[in-house]
Amino acid sequence: MTANTIAELDEQVCHCRACPRLVQWREEAARVKRRAYADQEYWARPVPGFGPPDAAMLIVGLAPAAHGGNRTGRMFTGDRSGDFLYAALHSLGLASQAVSTHRGDGLELRGVRVTQPVRCAPPANKPTPEERDTCRPWLVQELRLLRPTLRSVVVLGAFGWQAALPALAAAGWAVPRPRPAFGHGARVTLRAADAGAPLDLFGCYHVSQQNTFTGRLTTDMLREVLASAAEAAGLRQPGWSGAPG
Repeated sequence: MTANTIAELDEQVCHCRACPRLVQWREEAARVKRRAYADQEYWARPVPGFGPPDAAMLIVGLAPAAHGGNRTGRMFTGDRSGDFLYAALHSLGLASQAVSTHRGDGLELRGVRVTQPVRCAPPANKPTPEERDTCRPWLVQELRLLRPTLRSVVVLGAFGWQAALPALAAAGWAVPRPRPAFGHGARVTLRAADAGAPLDLFGCYHVSQQNTFTGRLTTDMLREVLASAAEAAGLRQPGWSGAPG
């Protein structure tokens, strides 16, 4: 992998065809389409990260949705999971708007970048461990490139947590043994393996409809984790609860 900047990495990600099952599925979803999007051209490629190249805070999800990111070409864009996430970020002043419908909708993230350990939409939203591991070098390089400014990471869900820990270790942070367990509200400070800055790692239930529709993850629960991570990253002051005026 030769990317020396986030922009180069994002461009290279879009051309990956390393996992045959995922390539077949993402392209099949684009051919069949969902009826509501029958007139739209799907992205149908790996989805790069979204957000500034000097982000202080990173959000790590799972994988693009077949008719969400796989359609729009942007992380958490065009589905209800993204609606839930970006509304919370907007309420904290970390996103320019509360909705995310397509790549040209004007949404900007403030000090925050969003990524996923698997870049292609998987069948049933369930990538295999082999696909997760094949995709890991992209996440490792993204973390390395963000490292000068990155101070906090929020991981959404246990799958993302399992994928993020070895990637963080490979990117230059010391992950303790035994590895910290995932849990909503979990917080672990990872020291740098060299003289770099430490990183605060946060766990949060995934913003999937399975969690948000059942109340396992509420807006307040998500906001609390995001606010703590933003404070750790120096993006907002403790106790500040709203977006800037």
